[in-house]
Amino acid sequence: MKKILLTGGSGFIGRNLRESFLSQTYELHAPSHAELDLSDTDSADAYFARHRFDAVIHAAVKPGHRNAPDLNDIFYTNNRIFFNLIRHADRCGRILNLGSGAIYDMRHYEPMMKETYAFTHVPADEHGYNKYVCGKYMENCPEDIVDLRIFGIFGQYEDYAIRFISNAICKTLFDLPVTLRQDRAFSYIYAPDLAPVLAWFIENKPKYKAYNVTPDEPVSLADLARMVVKLSGKDLPIRIAAPGEGLPYTGGNARLRAEMGDSLRFTPLDEAVAQLYVWYASVRDTLDRNCLLYDK
Repeated sequence: MKKILLTGGSGFIGRNLRESFLSQTYELHAPSHAELDLSDTDSADAYFARHRFDAVIHAAVKPGHRNAPDLNDIFYTNNRIFFNLIRHADRCGRILNLGSGAIYDMRHYEPMMKETYAFTHVPADEHGYNKYVCGKYMENCPEDIVDLRIFGIFGQYEDYAIRFISNAICKTLFDLPVTLRQDRAFSYIYAPDLAPVLAWFIENKPKYKAYNVTPDEPVSLADLARMVVKLSGKDLPIRIAAPGEGLPYTGGNARLRAEMGDSLRFTPLDEAVAQLYVWYASVRDTLDRNCLLYDK
């Protein structure tokens, strides 16, 4: 059984991966922050002196979203996290870096961006710039590492105060209107659909250093809002603050589709949202309504 390291195992994506089939297929190690702090060189050195892996799923990150508790040193910290891992690549096997569409620069997004669009622009925001710097290193690095660029991802355990699909679901559970700043197109994947992609990259040698991990078709936020309201069975308003459409946040998956073929499968979006709706309804008593009363 292959030994796999999962960094960031306590985060939204990490928790979904720990509950996926990966934990039965592999010997999955998800150390706590106390056991492995990748932003600290001494901690990383001590950990990898004791452990060796066949592959690493790198999901650890200092968050820079609008609900993050600390927005200081995002670029600095996330670069340290990445390069402290790379320093021990000889003990990691293949590294699957969970990257982001932010690498393409939010000021210059285009519809269905291809992997080759990266590095056309240098992102101005710290999060995007971190992805740019790490992506630029991975492009021609000697280590066995793949940048898996995720755009929108949704599922259990995400921050329902700010993440759109979960936020919309939770608002309908409390009979609140669904709100969005502006309509725009997104490439959204359902969190459980990520695990089979990662398994493929653990078991197969990829041709490229970077792949967009996106569904075949994008979806608009307004359409998602209508989907959620319909699932609720309630007559609730959908309020869109700004007219028109914002820049799309969408990526083409032709490169990934060409390699994975029919094994690349995504849960139909309406089915995935319905599954998530049922889950939130089951945990409604644990939700904080006050988090839904204003938009960050």
